[in-house]
Amino acid sequence: MSTIAEQLGEVAYQITQNGLSDELRRESARRVLDVIGNSLAAKDQAATEVVRNVVLAWEGPADSFAIGAGKLPAAAAALLNGTLAHAMDFDDTHLPSVLHPSASVVPAALAVGAKLKSNPTDVMDAIAFGIEVTCRLGMAGYDKKLGNSVFFERGLHATSICGTLGAATAAAMLYKLSAAQITSAIGIASSMGAGLLEANRTGGTVKRMHCGWAAHGGVVAAELAKAGLTGPPTVIEGRFGFMQAYCGDQVNLAELTDDLGTSWVLPGLFFKPYPCNHFTHTGIDAARRMKANGITPDRIERLELGVPTPVLRTIAEPREAKIKPESGYHAAFSGPYTVAAAFYRDHGLGLFHEDFEDEAAHDPEILALAAKVNVSANASCDEIFPHQFPAVLTAYLKDGSSITERVLVNRGGPQDPLSDAELALKFESNARLAISSEQAAKIAQSIFGFATNSSSLDQLAQLLEG
Repeated sequence: MSTIAEQLGEVAYQITQNGLSDELRRESARRVLDVIGNSLAAKDQAATEVVRNVVLAWEGPADSFAIGAGKLPAAAAALLNGTLAHAMDFDDTHLPSVLHPSASVVPAALAVGAKLKSNPTDVMDAIAFGIEVTCRLGMAGYDKKLGNSVFFERGLHATSICGTLGAATAAAMLYKLSAAQITSAIGIASSMGAGLLEANRTGGTVKRMHCGWAAHGGVVAAELAKAGLTGPPTVIEGRFGFMQAYCGDQVNLAELTDDLGTSWVLPGLFFKPYPCNHFTHTGIDAARRMKANGITPDRIERLELGVPTPVLRTIAEPREAKIKPESGYHAAFSGPYTVAAAFYRDHGLGLFHEDFEDEAAHDPEILALAAKVNVSANASCDEIFPHQFPAVLTAYLKDGSSITERVLVNRGGPQDPLSDAELALKFESNARLAISSEQAAKIAQSIFGFATNSSSLDQLAQLLEG
C-alpha cells in the first residue's frame, strides 16, 4: 500500500502529464497576481532589503528573476520573492488551518518556472497542487475538538513549515521529476521546514522571511531530489515523521488523502483586503461600520472587542504591547490599534500600508483610542472560529448609550469574495508603491494570460525589471 508521500507524489506526477482545468489555472493566476502585488509593496521594507543584500552576495547562475534584484539563482530568487510575498502580512489565508499557502508556493514555482522557461499553464498547475499539499498538511494538524491548529498551539508557524513541502512539490513538478522523485522531494523538504510564532507576540522581523525560507527550501529539496538524494517514503505518517514530530498524536492523516486530486482547496482560499494580521480584519470592518453610522472617536467612552479565545494571544497579549505597538509592523498584529485606526483612517479600501508605517503606529490620536479598546473572548465567536475570524465590537458612548456591530464572515472569502475588479484594485494599490499604474496594468494583463499560455514568465520578468 502506498505511503502518504507516495500518493502525493503520484498525483503530482499525473498532473504534470495531464494538466488541470482552466478554472483551477485561472484561480492560480489570481494568486500570482495577489502575491506579485504584495511583493511590490514590500520591496523597500527594511527586512526585505536585508534578505536582498544577503542573496545578492551569493554566487551561482543568474537564471531566474527576483523583484527588485534582477537575475538570481532560482533558490535565491525564491528566498527573496517569498520574503517579499509575506513581508506585509497581506497574503491569502486557508481556513480553518490558518495557513498562508501562496506566499511560499508561488515564489518557488515562479523561480523554477522562470529558470526552465516553463509553460505558464504548467506553473499554474504546480501552484495549484503545491497549495493543495500545503493546506492538506495544515488540516492534518488541525484539532477539531480544540478548534485550532496543533501547530499554532505549539507556537509553530505552520505556514512556513507546511509551505516548504508544498513549495518542494511545485518545484519538483516543474522539473518534470518522476513520481518517486517527487516523493523524495517531499521527504527531503520535510527536514527543512521551520518557523516560530514568537515574533507575533514580542517583536522581531524574522517572521517576514519565513515564507521566503520555505520557498527556498522547497526549490533546494526539488533540486536535491533531481540530483539523486532520496527521502523516506513514510516521512509524513512515520513514527519519526513530519506529523508526529510537529503535532504528536493530535493528527488526522485522512485529511491528506481523502478525495486527493478531485477536491481542491484553491477556490476557497481567503484573499486579505487589509495588510495586517487576518484575525484583526473583522474588527476593522466593525469599526468601519460604526464610523459609517456616525460614531466618532470623541463620542466613545470605551470599546469592547469580542474575538475567538485562541485569537487573544496574537492580537491582544501582552496588552501593553498591543495598545502601544513598538512599530508599524507590530501594529498589524494589534486588535486595539487596528480598531482605533479604522475610526481615523480610510483610503477607499479601508486600512492600507500607510496605516502600518512606524509614524502611524505612534499617532497619538490613534493610540489614545487604542487604549480604550479592551479585547476579550466571545462565546459566539468561539463557535465560528476558525472557519471564520469573527468579531463583535461594542462602543460604549459618553452619553450612556451603546452600539454593537457583529462581523461574523471575513471579507475576501467564499461567503464574501473579492471580485476580479476588487482584486485588481488591491493589486494596483500595492503596485503603485513601486511602479506606475501603466506598468501595473501590463503586469496584471500578463499574469491573467498565464491560465491560457497567452503570456510568458519571461514577459513578466521583463515587466518587473522595467
